[in-house]
Amino acid sequence: MNLGLSFRRNFLLFGDILLFLLALIISLLIGFGKDFNSHVFLRHLFPFSMLLLFWLFFFSIEGGYDLYALKNNLSLIGKVVFLFIFVIVSSSLFFYFFKNFQITPKQNLINFSLIFCLFIFSWRKLALSLYSKHFQYKIVILGVNRCSKKLANQLIKNPQLGWRFKGFVNQKNLKKIIKSGDKIDINLLVLAEKFKIDKEKENLFFDLLSHKVDILNLDEVYEIIFQRIPVEFINYSWFINNLKEGKKEFFDKTKRVLDIILASLILIATSFLWLLIAIAIKLEDKGPVFYKQKRVGRDKTVFYLIKFRSMVPNAEKNGPLWAEKNDPRVTKVGKILRRTHLDELPQMINVLKGDISLVGPRPERPEFVEKLEKEIPYYHLRHIIKPGFTGWAQIKFRYARSVIDSLEKFEYDLYYIKNRSFVLDIYILLKTFGLLFRG
Repeated sequence: MNLGLSFRRNFLLFGDILLFLLALIISLLIGFGKDFNSHVFLRHLFPFSMLLLFWLFFFSIEGGYDLYALKNNLSLIGKVVFLFIFVIVSSSLFFYFFKNFQITPKQNLINFSLIFCLFIFSWRKLALSLYSKHFQYKIVILGVNRCSKKLANQLIKNPQLGWRFKGFVNQKNLKKIIKSGDKIDINLLVLAEKFKIDKEKENLFFDLLSHKVDILNLDEVYEIIFQRIPVEFINYSWFINNLKEGKKEFFDKTKRVLDIILASLILIATSFLWLLIAIAIKLEDKGPVFYKQKRVGRDKTVFYLIKFRSMVPNAEKNGPLWAEKNDPRVTKVGKILRRTHLDELPQMINVLKGDISLVGPRPERPEFVEKLEKEIPYYHLRHIIKPGFTGWAQIKFRYARSVIDSLEKFEYDLYYIKNRSFVLDIYILLKTFGLLFRG
């Protein structure tokens, strides 16, 4: 159950495909005028359709189907402008190398790109209005706590997601609603408390089900909306019901083979950069090129993570410190390496050695792990799988600089541990590539 999220995203995609056809027709009408006919349209349809699949795939990786982005005009404009540039460049290269389509796309391509991107933007603004006012899934929450307040706030701020928050209720309120005799104007009851089910609650929930009201625990809805799992709702029964590690054995073994192949390809493709980076680091302060740091891996095994050095030598002579936003210990070359994430390249050696995977929770330092395990319940769960070069928390959250940040990242890690799959790994790698490209 995804509470209509997939429908809304698929509806956006369906609209994009229809608008692509309309934009192509309009651009050809402008380009060919009276000479436009069905033969002209069909001659252009196939090559442009091939490109469409590539564009839509790229746009989805860039967040073009992120429902949260619909409200942010600046972000949406940025995505559409980036799509426009990408369409022009990729299409020009495509038609340059594949000249056997017998079409003259230059002016038509510019017209099409402009019209298509304007349609994409307008369609999303229309979808925002439609999603915010119609097809709403009405929700009430039983119980008030940190997570239920956060959930309610998110629903109120983002009506385009399709859920209308109708308020917090208690058991007494629910009884009144059911006994009123009126049609219950609720689609979903979210249980935000861990309470013991007695006969009275059992009858109450049964009455709600008979009125076609769905009942879900907070962690289920929280996971759908935030794509993370609240620590407050984790207990040993949750482990039993959600962590099926035996079923992941084939996935983990296959993933190891893919890790070796992809890490080798990345090392080969970036090998020319290693010498340039090494020279730049040496020229700045004559310090070591590489930096090795103890990290905690699977089953709490300690290993050395390898990076290009981005800080001054002996940056931690007074002990481990959380990295700061504008850390004064970072060198000039280090700032460039960090911004472009090139300092992370040597971790491909760790991937080949089997210390880490390409995708997984980021490995923490032993000193921080010891502290975080005391502060965050079940933090040790991060270590039941191999850590990663990149991960779900890395593409969804900023760099952790405190225990509070680490708590939120851990909730994303729990989501990945529970839901990890080849599809999710591919998505994370593509999103990471997009972030690296922008950097």
